[in-house]
Amino acid sequence: MSTKLRILVPVKRVIDYAVKPRVKADKTGVETSGVKHSLNPFDELSIEEAVRLRERKLPVEEIVAVSAGPAKCADTLRTAMAMGADRSIHIDVPEDKPLEPLGVAKVLKAIAEQEKSNLIFLGKQAIDDDSGQTGQMLAGLLDWPQATQASEVTLSGDDITVEREVDGGTETLKAKLPMIITTDLRLNELDMRLEKKTLKDYGIDDTPRLKTIKVEEPPQRKGGGKVEDVDGMISKLKELGAL
Repeated sequence: MSTKLRILVPVKRVIDYAVKPRVKADKTGVETSGVKHSLNPFDELSIEEAVRLRERKLPVEEIVAVSAGPAKCADTLRTAMAMGADRSIHIDVPEDKPLEPLGVAKVLKAIAEQEKSNLIFLGKQAIDDDSGQTGQMLAGLLDWPQATQASEVTLSGDDITVEREVDGGTETLKAKLPMIITTDLRLNELDMRLEKKTLKDYGIDDTPRLKTIKVEEPPQRKGGGKVEDVDGMISKLKELGAL
């Protein structure tokens, strides 16, 4: 009988990939205040792969997303749960004191042991610091087998086969649970379940029935006026036709 999969997926809140980072005026780091953030793209792949294992009817007992950072990480975790994670854990870490990769690995080790996780998917790197170290450090701390930069994952019982990206091609690794896998861009394409339709598919006549006659800017507001007393205000309102 196959072991039930208790999957842990660390996710990170990073500056959105479409935003061009700006260095702070004091040269101490990258400006994050007022900048759009989103879920690290490699971590999206990790969540998606965990969900796909369940869709393949594999014995996935639970998918838990975890993030360490400020309160706004809750938005990142909500995204992970909307994608299919069953629940999430937020480790409160001040924004001005971010964890280094080893610190993240130590936290994840403690969580994996507490949650009795036996499969951990991590993005191969976060696009903000590009360290690419956490998965490897975590494998060392837990003394679990690991496969980095996975482009394909196959499970059969307790055996996991991982095809991974290497210079000039791919390499295939095989190990048994528990295991750590870091995800690469070729692992999967996010499943958008997007079905394209046209209005004609639903028999809708899209012939316009309204015609725009004219569009104008609103008139400029005029300055207000002062009145000396209530009687003056009443007189003014009558003059304007408001009474």
